[in-house]
Amino acid sequence: MSLVLVASILLRLVGTGYSVLLLSRSGDRRFAFLSVMLGLMASRQLWTLLAAGGGGLAELPGLVVSVLAVATVHYLSQYVEEEARIKAELAAANDRLRSFRKAVEHAGHAIFLTDPDGTIEYANPATEDVSGYAPADVVGETPALWKSGEHDEAFYEDLWGTITDGEVWDGEIVNRRKNGDLCWVDMTIAPITDESGTVEQFVAVDTDVTERKERELRIQEQHAELEVLNTTNEIVRDVNRELLRADSKAEVEAIACERFASAGPYESAWVAARNAVTDTVRSHTSAGIDEGTLTGIVTAVNDADRQTVVDRALETETTHVVRTCDAGRPACERKTCECHSYGGAAATVAIPLTYRDAHYGALVLHASDAGTAAALDGEILDELGETIAYAITATESQRSLVTDRVTALTFTLTPDDDPLVALAAALECDLDLERVTTGADGDLAAFVTLQGENLDADDVLASVAAADDLAAVQPIRDADAVLVRVTVPAGSVVATLANYGAVVRSLTADGAAGTLVAELAETADVRSVVEAVSQTHPGADLVGQRERDRSPETRGQFRSTIEDRVTDRQLEALQLAHFGGFFAWPRESSGDELADRMGVCQSTYLQHLRAGQRKVFETFFDPDRATDAGQPPGIAADTAGADYSSS
Repeated sequence: MSLVLVASILLRLVGTGYSVLLLSRSGDRRFAFLSVMLGLMASRQLWTLLAAGGGGLAELPGLVVSVLAVATVHYLSQYVEEEARIKAELAAANDRLRSFRKAVEHAGHAIFLTDPDGTIEYANPATEDVSGYAPADVVGETPALWKSGEHDEAFYEDLWGTITDGEVWDGEIVNRRKNGDLCWVDMTIAPITDESGTVEQFVAVDTDVTERKERELRIQEQHAELEVLNTTNEIVRDVNRELLRADSKAEVEAIACERFASAGPYESAWVAARNAVTDTVRSHTSAGIDEGTLTGIVTAVNDADRQTVVDRALETETTHVVRTCDAGRPACERKTCECHSYGGAAATVAIPLTYRDAHYGALVLHASDAGTAAALDGEILDELGETIAYAITATESQRSLVTDRVTALTFTLTPDDDPLVALAAALECDLDLERVTTGADGDLAAFVTLQGENLDADDVLASVAAADDLAAVQPIRDADAVLVRVTVPAGSVVATLANYGAVVRSLTADGAAGTLVAELAETADVRSVVEAVSQTHPGADLVGQRERDRSPETRGQFRSTIEDRVTDRQLEALQLAHFGGFFAWPRESSGDELADRMGVCQSTYLQHLRAGQRKVFETFFDPDRATDAGQPPGIAADTAGADYSSS
């Protein structure tokens, strides 16, 4: 019996058992094949041993084969274990990948992958929620698909440079959705690199933060609007306070312009007025702006192919506020902006300077913040414009009363231009304006004398009742001439001139036409007054303009005039009545008592008293009749302009 053969058989039996054991553990069919093969090989050698009794050294190769077979089973078992481990790891990795894919697919953020050139290779379903584009629509495209145009090229160059350098870019960006709406996105872009650091892909995660951003912007805008509103209110208070010290139209305009130009967000201010002859806008006082820039702005306003904010303010007499922008920008699509230069300002405000029928143009403000357009209260600015116009009227009226140098304007009027001239034409009589004053309700009231053949107060009342533009009339005297008190309507030339601070010195009409003489202070803007009369009364024609000195009358001169006009007995009667309490209520002295003190009868005393009163009132109310006092003819100095401006 050969020991070599026995050893080979035993090895093959051990290999067979080892293979069967591994088969039972792993279930790998390769161990079943080895088990069968080793079993057959062991059976063959066992048959050889029983039949032939062994071959000695001839069976040595079979022993080597048996050793190799057992070694094969052993190494196969190692390979199977390694394979099982790798499969387990791959399964775990696949599980993780599936979980990751599910997370990406169901994420609320838009996630997409691009190649190194920026072409999108993958996009999750949330991309459609953020951008409006379905994942299939964006694959093969670049993120430029939703480029909004709100960022300049430098922004995108910085972004691309950051990620291509292998760094993460994180920030907010404005994109445009598929439907054209803008949206704010919180974006993170990270490079995916290999072991050498070469960028293989980019992954981007986008979060729609439009609602949050809009809330933040609204809060910022509200805060900015509140600051603008508070600043504007403070300026309005300062302007109102400083206007009290102004004594000319130019100074009023300068105060308003300088105060606005010196406070943010306002950069500059100027006063615009329209030339009635050329129908163009011109500039008056300005602050915070150089002459060249202002000239360019005025030119842009006059050359615009549509109404500008300045035009609308001058025409509608209400404040207008707009944004200004460059042509072609998206903001130009909004109705609240204008594509005009305006010196580079972000917003422009035009405040009409109007008080009743007096129009002094518009105060134009330029602001550096576009939010100013939405922050301002138009009613407050309208009131400011009215206050400035009132201050101009008041200063012009005051200067027209106290200045020694005046400009006298003479207008010819037709019945269509003035209701008082129309009244004279309707009655075919002569009319003289005696005096203009302000009633308790703030309306102008004119005392006029009408004289014509067989004319009486009833005729005047009937004519006024038939007129559309005369509201009320009160007969004062009905003798050779009819004296009435007529409420002057706003459409009267007298009212228009009074609104501009002019003092009407005379108005006469002969039944067909009228002549009016008014005085303006030397510093008044004569052109604005003439344009205002021409615009509101097309038939009014300026036929004379001259400057002259006016001799002011002091209180002492007025007293001397009274003393020169009354007799000694009339002056004594006036003094007794005043100091004796005759005019008090209840009376402290009666007419009989004062007559006894004067040593005359009561009727004589009353005659002296009434004669003295008449001369005092004539000197005060009717200086035309006080020729002995050397007074200038016309209406008393405290007429239309002064009374109206102080109402």
